[in-house]
Parts: sequence; structure tokens; C-alpha cells
Amino acid sequence: MYGALDISVSGMIAQRTRLESIAANQANWQSYSRDAEGNPVPYQSRRVLFAPGDPTARTAAGRRGGVHVAQIQINNAPPSLRYDPSNPFAYQTGERKGYVPVSDINPVLESINAMEAARSYEANIAAAEVTKSMMAQSLRLLA
Repeated sequence: MYGALDISVSGMIAQRTRLESIAANQANWQSYSRDAEGNPVPYQSRRVLFAPGDPTARTAAGRRGGVHVAQIQINNAPPSLRYDPSNPFAYQTGERKGYVPVSDINPVLESINAMEAARSYEANIAAAEVTKSMMAQSLRLLA
């Protein structure tokens, strides 16, 4: 019984991490920094990758059946360019003059991902509640 509860808890923890990553992407999609040469660098999106099993579970069943965050991957692809010479982050010289590097983050897709992660979190809560109810019923039968 406790293994089933561990599985739900590991799912909630994984989805919480995913939601935190999505929130960071949504908050920073128009953020910039500068590299060592002073060139503008847009915020790079983060993606949470899950793996089967939960190494932190207390039981063997929980370790086999849960899920955990295997990696938070940063997108290192070169940014797209948008022509906007009035932007303070636009390149000032060279063939890219007037172009601004833009992040690969799509706010609409991030919102959809957030809804999916929230629904998955809610599903794990519902599974944990059912597990707790079954455990309570089992204790009532024994008493």
C-alpha cells in the first residue's frame, strides 16, 4: 500500500518541478543578458526530463514504480533573429546590425504545458487520496 502512495508523491514532486521550470520560462521569455564580448543573449528555455523509478522512495515497490526528474535540459540552440534596430539589445555592427536575438520560448505553448502539468499534478493528488481511503478502509476492517 505504501508503495502506491510513494508513486503518487513522486509524480507530484516531478510535476511541481516541471511547473517551476515552465514558470521560469514564462517569466523570462523576453529577458536578455550579455556574453563576455557584450553581445545580447536571450534567455534559454528549460525542459524537465522524467525517468522511471523513484530513487528516494522508502519501499522497493515505490523505487520501481515512481518517477523522478532525470535532468533539466537547457536549450542551447542558436537564437532566432528579429529585425528591430530600435531595441537596445540589437546588434550594433556587422552583418547582424539591427537584428535582435530572440528566445525560442512560445508563451502559448508554455501555458499549454503548464495546464498539462497542473492536470497531472491533480491526477496524482486524486490517486493519493484514493490510496489513503483504501488504507483507511483496510484498517477499519482489521479493527
